Amino acid sequence: MINLSAIRHLIIDMDGVLWHGDQPLPPTAAFFAALRELGIRFVLATNNASKTVEAYQKKLAGFGVRVEPDEIMTSPQATAAYLKARAPQARIYVIGEAGLVQELERAGLTVVPPDQPAGATHVVVGWDRNLTYAKLAEACLLIRAGAVFIGTNPDVTYPDARGVVPGNGATLALLRAATDVDPIIIGKPQPDMLLQSMARMGGLPSDTAVIGDRLDTDILGGQRAGLPTILVLSGVTDRQLANNSPIQPDAVFEDVGELASALQAAQAGH
Repeated sequence: MINLSAIRHLIIDMDGVLWHGDQPLPPTAAFFAALRELGIRFVLATNNASKTVEAYQKKLAGFGVRVEPDEIMTSPQATAAYLKARAPQARIYVIGEAGLVQELERAGLTVVPPDQPAGATHVVVGWDRNLTYAKLAEACLLIRAGAVFIGTNPDVTYPDARGVVPGNGATLALLRAATDVDPIIIGKPQPDMLLQSMARMGGLPSDTAVIGDRLDTDILGGQRAGLPTILVLSGVTDRQLANNSPIQPDAVFEDVGELASALQAAQAGH
């Protein structure tokens, strides 16, 4: 069980928790209003590598939710920090969208032009909705030639408005099969991004919880970071899967609306 009255900081996933594709889930705006009212700080920490922080701000504003840049943490940010610390001179071939490329370049890293991949020392793979065989072939050749293989996140699927569709983990699986090389994973379930998020807020394991819709990334990542975890059933995990999984969260709610009500009740009685 989780002591909701002690929660002062939240690390919140976005896809499947706040929206499906471009459609907000109905409780989203009220959920953030409740957090502001209760004085609970938060960081929105997403494995989705397709958007910049500014793009997420704009998307949330369209749903009636205003957030500051430091209230968002993306797997591209975490990937850029990882490479900046370990390989600042890297030449990076990217499979991914504009959000990933922009965060790498913003950190002062070198992204090679897609049509001039020769000499790349690293291959960074994020979710790419314009994925082609040509991109996969170049990545495969570079990895086989010794380039370091990095995945921004391992999510095999993505909760689209139409249903569940392939995610970045599916692309990583293809490249792993073609190269016999396992990627270095940066996002959840690795704990680094969650620990960075908690530190950014000044939180402690005793007053910080992780919210997500995926057992294998959000919940497992929270557990690896030593944090209490809250599963919402508004994304890819249904009640049956949650009950039967070896990965068990500390609490389960239907959606963030039900969670907001529980937080309000717990903290009112504290």
